[in-house]
Amino acid sequence: MGRKAGLSDEKLRAVRGDDMTSSNDTERLVIELADAMAETPSNVSDDLYARLRDQFSEEQLLQLGGQIAFENYRARFNRIFNVESDNLYTLHTDQSRESR
Repeated sequence: MGRKAGLSDEKLRAVRGDDMTSSNDTERLVIELADAMAETPSNVSDDLYARLRDQFSEEQLLQLGGQIAFENYRARFNRIFNVESDNLYTLHTDQSRESR
């Protein structure tokens, strides 16, 4: 799904770590929101919300928050039943394939 959304392997790998230099400001803001929503309990600060409102409309935030919440739901639900990855993601080593 990440590649279909236009994410490169570099950006997909970066999400798993702490190096967000390959991401732009908007992407880092969305990742910050996703991290805040994944905390238990969720902790979206007033500062984070204000920065999100500067970047996104209320409708966009509703859609973004809903999608992040759904992905959190799926991840937690899958743990109950020990659902593992289908290994659909593979690292592309051919640079021409990354541009697809």
